[in-house]
Amino acid sequence: MSWFESFILGLVQGLTEFLPISSSAHLRLTAAFAGWEDPGAAFTAITQIGTEAAVLIYFRKDIARIVSAWFRSLRDKSMRSDHDAQMGWLVIVGSIPIGVLGVTLKDHIEGPFRDLRLIATTLIVMGIVLGIADRLAARDEAGGRHRVVRERKTLKDLGVKDGLIFGFCQAMALIPGVSRSGATISGGLLMGYTREAAARYSFLLAIPAVLASGLFELKDATEGGHVSWGPTVFATIIAFGVGYAVIAWFMKFITTKSFMPFVIYRILLGILLFILVGTDTLSPHAGESGG
Repeated sequence: MSWFESFILGLVQGLTEFLPISSSAHLRLTAAFAGWEDPGAAFTAITQIGTEAAVLIYFRKDIARIVSAWFRSLRDKSMRSDHDAQMGWLVIVGSIPIGVLGVTLKDHIEGPFRDLRLIATTLIVMGIVLGIADRLAARDEAGGRHRVVRERKTLKDLGVKDGLIFGFCQAMALIPGVSRSGATISGGLLMGYTREAAARYSFLLAIPAVLASGLFELKDATEGGHVSWGPTVFATIIAFGVGYAVIAWFMKFITTKSFMPFVIYRILLGILLFILVGTDTLSPHAGESGG
């Protein structure tokens, strides 16, 4: 991998990780369109450590409060009813599905799941799901002539059941094209949560999953020696800087705006991908030799 490739891929990772459009799909597509080798699941996982570091810094006060309360609740039973302590447990509970499925489906994630036809399908299908979820949220918030405004749930309403559902939604993002934030936010909106609550829990829930995945791939890459370390570290730094800026923008965006621009983008990109593959302009396995 060249330094130019790592710069572009790091930029793409940072721009797309937190938007509901799938960073893994965009890394795969960027390489395919440019005629580069597929950066692979290992590169994706390692560069995600950079974007996750941006989450740790942006939400540092929330995270410090949750971690502190969770540890204190282990010793002090009276702390177990504290919302922050409960959030610590809910992040753990919500991380179980992706942990189990990530290990179980590892070979598929690094192989068949990277087929461009599957990516096109998930882009379109999850785009439609996000559009429906967004529409339902907008209807509740706006009310109407014959409807009253419906109050949506916040993170204080989050329980074990909803936490697990969020977790299974996140696990769907193991398939490129689904989008971690897109799946979890859609799930949250369909369960009746506000956009801000769904996005905040989505970002917090991603922390253990992404860091564990990145460290796991880091261990394998170190032992196997199949990663270009200089360019990969460079891409990770780029992803961190860009990712932090995107989080700040996105958290402001969702408080007043609809997800429809992302829905339209996903569907159009999926259709374009099907056309390119269907006309043999692009192979469904373009660039896969890179692993």
